[in-house]
Amino acid sequence: MHLVRDARFAYVCVDVLRGHLARRTANPSSCGANPFLILRTLACILGRALCFAPQRGATEVQAATTQGNNVKKVLSLITLAAVFFACPAFAADPVIGTWKLNVAKSNFSPGAELKAARRVYTEANGLYTLDQKLTGADGKDKSLRSQYRDGQEVKQPGGGISDATLANKLDANTWDFVLKKDGKVVGHVHRVVSADGKTLTVHNTGMLLTGVTGDQTLVFDKQ
Repeated sequence: MHLVRDARFAYVCVDVLRGHLARRTANPSSCGANPFLILRTLACILGRALCFAPQRGATEVQAATTQGNNVKKVLSLITLAAVFFACPAFAADPVIGTWKLNVAKSNFSPGAELKAARRVYTEANGLYTLDQKLTGADGKDKSLRSQYRDGQEVKQPGGGISDATLANKLDANTWDFVLKKDGKVVGHVHRVVSADGKTLTVHNTGMLLTGVTGDQTLVFDKQ
């Protein structure tokens, strides 16, 4: 009787966890589950499964099989809970990936026109890396690499328009950047990923990637 009741309770917990998992994937901050209550429930179910006493008259083989199946169900439930609590870690920044410049939708400053551009964003342990390949109006290619970390000033490789970048994450889709050279601010960047994750808009003021100063907006499509 206890086994049937615990099994039904386990299935209810699975449904609850699945619902919270779906909401947390869509919006990590919207999940109102109490993690301590859920873990306590799992511990109780697991304890009952491991301490299951076979009914009188049951053979040792039947008892072992029943207990083994019960433990498997509990372990599956615990695995689901682990995914539930870990899911925010798997929610990658929407900018991660490859982006191609949409020349027609971009607004260039005089002297900063581009025929093509590609951006590749990667991230490891909170440090973001941006690799860019630019094709200028003269047809010449230029490759650039920069790195940034939220709330910190990060030094940049030599040869770029700046030697340090201060990044500030405003929300999941929006970042602001301050570009510095020899300790002085030389430019600003406001970057937004659309809600559907398909469009990247980069507004640059001050020193631009081509080495001239101006005010321009670049629009990229997700690849």
